[in-house]
Amino acid sequence: MLSKKLNDALNKHMNLEFHSAYSYLAAVAHFETEELPGFANFYSIQAKEELTHAMKFFNFIQDAGGQAKLADVAAPRQSYKSPLDVFEASLKQEQNVSSEINKLLDLAIAEKHAGTRVFLQWFVTEQLEEEALFNRCIRRIKIAGKDGQGLLLIDQELGKRTGDGEAAAE
Repeated sequence: MLSKKLNDALNKHMNLEFHSAYSYLAAVAHFETEELPGFANFYSIQAKEELTHAMKFFNFIQDAGGQAKLADVAAPRQSYKSPLDVFEASLKQEQNVSSEINKLLDLAIAEKHAGTRVFLQWFVTEQLEEEALFNRCIRRIKIAGKDGQGLLLIDQELGKRTGDGEAAAE
């Protein structure tokens, strides 16, 4: 059984994951408008992953004897200056998610809730992978600079991402 404090914290994080999905859908819309379908594909896959993460929290809360509570999802940022701007904003978002996961883990340890600790370990590893992925993409976009051909090559590469565990820009 989850304490009220742990249940509330898990719900807060679940809703943060929903917000991440929303943010990535906004990036999809941005890139589709900019005629960069590969970048849009990358973010579409990211949005689906974030929805999966949110549902993992939803199901865990329910399975652990708590109550999942959905909150309002704030409108995400919708305009960007460049692909680099989108990826840098996304990296900051992922860093925030990582920080919140770590705080949740600290709370689970303090409350001696082993089930939550085990559940969160997967997310600790996942966040390391997410941050590494965004960092790699940022480095590649910086290498391409404002060169249209370079960005189009990255767009083609990101368009090949399938979402089955294959990460772009590896």
